[in-house]
Amino acid sequence: MRKVLFISLGCDKNLADSEEMLGILVENGYEITNDETEAEVIVVNTCAFIHDAKEESINSILEMAKYKEEGVLKALLVTGCLAQRYKEEIMTEIPEVDAVLGTTSYDSIVKALDKVFEGERYQEYKDINGLPANSKKRMITTGGYFEYLKIAEGCDKRCTYCIIPKLRGNYRSVPMEQLLAQAEYLADQGVRELILVAQETTVYGKDLYGEKSLHKLLKELCKVSGIQWIRILYCYPEEIYPELIQTMKEEPKICHYLDLPIQHCSDKILKRMGRRTTKQELEDIVYTLRKEIPDIILRTTLITGFPGETQEDHEELLDFIDELEFDRLGVFTYSAEEDTPAALMPDQIDEEVKLDRQAELMELQQEISMEKGNEKIGTVVEVMIEGKVADENAYVGRTYGDAPKVDGYIFVNTDTELMSGDFARVHVTGALEYDLIGELEDEYTE
Repeated sequence: MRKVLFISLGCDKNLADSEEMLGILVENGYEITNDETEAEVIVVNTCAFIHDAKEESINSILEMAKYKEEGVLKALLVTGCLAQRYKEEIMTEIPEVDAVLGTTSYDSIVKALDKVFEGERYQEYKDINGLPANSKKRMITTGGYFEYLKIAEGCDKRCTYCIIPKLRGNYRSVPMEQLLAQAEYLADQGVRELILVAQETTVYGKDLYGEKSLHKLLKELCKVSGIQWIRILYCYPEEIYPELIQTMKEEPKICHYLDLPIQHCSDKILKRMGRRTTKQELEDIVYTLRKEIPDIILRTTLITGFPGETQEDHEELLDFIDELEFDRLGVFTYSAEEDTPAALMPDQIDEEVKLDRQAELMELQQEISMEKGNEKIGTVVEVMIEGKVADENAYVGRTYGDAPKVDGYIFVNTDTELMSGDFARVHVTGALEYDLIGELEDEYTE
């Protein structure tokens, strides 16, 4: 039985692909290992979204290539976005790489390995607008009781800074029956929280069913026994629609949480980015969501230092964030990516200016986050326990307002033994910049 080491880089959507490949490998008799020195096969599932991600991917490939000499490595495979974008360069410039699979070809991983073990260097790139076959037994690697359910592939938006459509193709939804089967399987494996991801989740089903169908998918997923939370990420604000909001209000399993990547608020910058909203429309969407779902937690991401962004644009963004007070917020500095229109735009911003603006935005958000945390003190929240704090009578968990890996935690002080995946009612007793502190409700004493 050949041992495989798997390295998954980049976003949660890439992780879902990695878990599909792991499932295929295990189904075909491969054994998973975490020890590079004993792996006969190493797979690096790469990211190429921004420069730093490309650099990390290349460094990982080169690091693993050393095990051709230092370990028992026989086959080094590269998959994912970097593989799609630089297929010829990888094969030419890194001779240790034995096979390269494009973003829609990962279901051919066993075929690729068979070719490599027959002595062939192998490449495969299927139609970029196809969908790979789903593994029947996807491997869960998150280590918790949550899992990502990738509901679509590709994107049609064509934002001027983004390379994803060239790497992942046009938007195409995964058929609902496949998603429901996968959700049932994940629930049977003990998953309690499903996190819906795609380049954009909000237009799910439009290509397959002729209309936006995320609300219909959500209703079906809510019927899956064992799933207690369903969380939605990557909702383009202009695509939020009434039926989706109504379904979120009606279905108790759906977390009152949305990730709305707005990127900026200046109408001038939004237009240069190729975004499809105005500042006023963004305000209207946020106000509508908060009116319809008063306890909704809104997360967003921003890009600072986009070409042509003036100090006035930056100050406008600061004022906008100060006024709207998003519950969760992340800020990326603009990265000029080759083959994107934005990389050729005049008025590129100095790196130092980008970093200063990023720091200002995050400093403001830290204040907002602290205020919102203090407002939670004295309330009781439902918490999913994720693990125990080492050497303390305390556990770490998340509320419905916290997505894994990107948001905060709540630290629960208790002598009671809890298990990962348990749900507990917790009295909030304190707040940090991004995290909360609490005690089990039935143990709380003032």
